Amino acid sequence: MSVVTEAALTGLKAVYDRDGWCEISYRFTEQAVTLLKERVTANSQERWPEVVYEKDSDTVRGIHGCHAFDEVFDALVRHPQLVALAEELTGRPVYVYQFKVNLKQAREGAAWPWHQDYAFWSEEDGMPGAHAVNIALSLDDIHEGNGPLVVLPGSHRLGLLDLPEKEPEGGSDWQQHVAADLAYTVSEERAEKLAAEYGRVLITGKAGTVHAFHPSVVHSSSGNISPDRRALLLITYNAVDNAPENPTRPEFLVTRDSTRVTPVADDRLGLELLPPT
Repeated sequence: MSVVTEAALTGLKAVYDRDGWCEISYRFTEQAVTLLKERVTANSQERWPEVVYEKDSDTVRGIHGCHAFDEVFDALVRHPQLVALAEELTGRPVYVYQFKVNLKQAREGAAWPWHQDYAFWSEEDGMPGAHAVNIALSLDDIHEGNGPLVVLPGSHRLGLLDLPEKEPEGGSDWQQHVAADLAYTVSEERAEKLAAEYGRVLITGKAGTVHAFHPSVVHSSSGNISPDRRALLLITYNAVDNAPENPTRPEFLVTRDSTRVTPVADDRLGLELLPPT
């Protein structure tokens, strides 16, 4: 059963096009979030390349691409409401380009500097255009103290900013794309000027909350200074006709199969409408 009407999706797209992000009017149930957190814990304990750690630490910073081998995450990326949302916001049929869970452990999780996701996809993978969307699902309660995303609304309309010169060999070390020392960043000075002009928004909410944000929106997040973990699950849906031709980064960062995702309902992954504000 559809949780969000076509008219509501159209309204979300208007906000998304204007601001480069939007909060979705439903969230995943407590039971669904518990199941997803269990799978995050299980996958985080594996010593795989898909599991990334904080610098000079055994603290898990993120896990990548596990929708390819974990049946719960595979079911999540096929959720009919998420697929419908992604296709509405991109205006095109989509496939799963990237899947990750960014973790900020209590009092340990490091910050992410100001950046634009599309810089990596364009410069490293050769994605033709920014015809993708990030769907962000909060697995923990996210508040100001545990390192929420901060977005600069409207900055997605400015194109890519502060791109470095291309390296002679044509790419950077992929590990610089998942660590605190990112290969592509927006300077602090520019970000502060943009924030003064456009404002800034903290992406917070209860566990199960869903947001969407544009691949070119300038965003960052602070370190986790609280006793509460912050886990944020991110699915990037890309337009089928926007798939890179010859990506070279590992497949757990860039899915090679650009077949349109087939929506499949799963009773374990229930949704509930948010109460009116």
